[in-house]
Amino acid sequence: MREPALVVLEDGTVFSGHAYGARGRTLGEIVFSTGMTGYQETFTDPSYHRQIIVMTAPHIGNTGVNAEDPESSRIWASGIVVRDPARRASNWRATGTLDEELEQQNVVGICDIDTRALTLHLRDRGVMRAGIFSGGALPAGAAEKNPAAIEVLVDLVKAEPSMAGANLASEVTTPEAYTVEPDGQPVATVVAVDLGIKARTPARLAQRGARVIVVPQSVTISQIKAFAPDGVFFSNGPGDPEASTAEVDLLREVLDAGYPFFGICFGNQLLGRALGYGTYKLEYGHRGVNQPVLDRATGKVEITAHNHGFAVDAPTDHTSTAPFEDGKYGRVDVSHVGLNDGVVEGLNCLDIPAFSVQYHPEAAAGPHDADYLFDRFINLMEAN
Repeated sequence: MREPALVVLEDGTVFSGHAYGARGRTLGEIVFSTGMTGYQETFTDPSYHRQIIVMTAPHIGNTGVNAEDPESSRIWASGIVVRDPARRASNWRATGTLDEELEQQNVVGICDIDTRALTLHLRDRGVMRAGIFSGGALPAGAAEKNPAAIEVLVDLVKAEPSMAGANLASEVTTPEAYTVEPDGQPVATVVAVDLGIKARTPARLAQRGARVIVVPQSVTISQIKAFAPDGVFFSNGPGDPEASTAEVDLLREVLDAGYPFFGICFGNQLLGRALGYGTYKLEYGHRGVNQPVLDRATGKVEITAHNHGFAVDAPTDHTSTAPFEDGKYGRVDVSHVGLNDGVVEGLNCLDIPAFSVQYHPEAAAGPHDADYLFDRFINLMEAN
């Protein structure tokens, strides 16, 4: 029998369940992911730093965990919410169960929750701060939803900082530079600025012959130039792009130096800000491996992997001039658009060698529809 546990939202809504993974208390922004597979890659994505993930797929943990699928050295999600956890792992690659892995990494989770009802609540009200409480973190009477006990937990949740205004890249970046060598002879050298990078991203570039030098978020333009790169890449990552002024300033220096640039997810938002466009917080964001995106150049619809709560505010109905410094960076097209809500999913600069997408073309986890974007970056570097 599992111990009682609660999910408490900042609006006072409470969901009862049972402890899963580590026992205790965890706080963060609660979001939902629509992916039916790839939970291990999702939980180890640094973009989920300070977020509690609600898995909308009901059965989680069936294939256990292994040492090959993580996208970083640890689970970054603050907490995990699932409906029906697997009673046992059943996969030839499994080296343990998800429950054991969560407990070993001290990640507090909860199971036996009506995740459909919780997801609908977040869709209606928007993502918000929340907490998972179990074991000694449950005050007397909380499991029985005593109003006084619940009020104590709601106050703890409301004391958690909001994701809006959070500058988090420095908390997830690599402490020092490292190199991912290419398969075969190198065709290009890429400096990848780690804002919360996933391991599969430099691997995808290395498969195409790029030597990838992954550098910390604190890197300077002079340090980038010292590597003599053929192109610069900005990764995915957590936090509010509006709070990332140092990263935006660095990106402008990259563009001013003429380096071909490619950014994904957080890198797309930073390119938008560097060009002079605004960003805004989405009501509940896009998270999962089944998001439809239109490539406006080809008319093709890609099924893509997402994890973002912010978006770029750029015109989607016409080519615009980048607002920064009276059009210094020239003309810009919105290259990709999300088909669920019309959100900007990609930027393409027409007068400088720079482009970006909001989703995750490395497909960890997810489909491979957008794999061509890495080839596009290689071609852009060769052309410049």
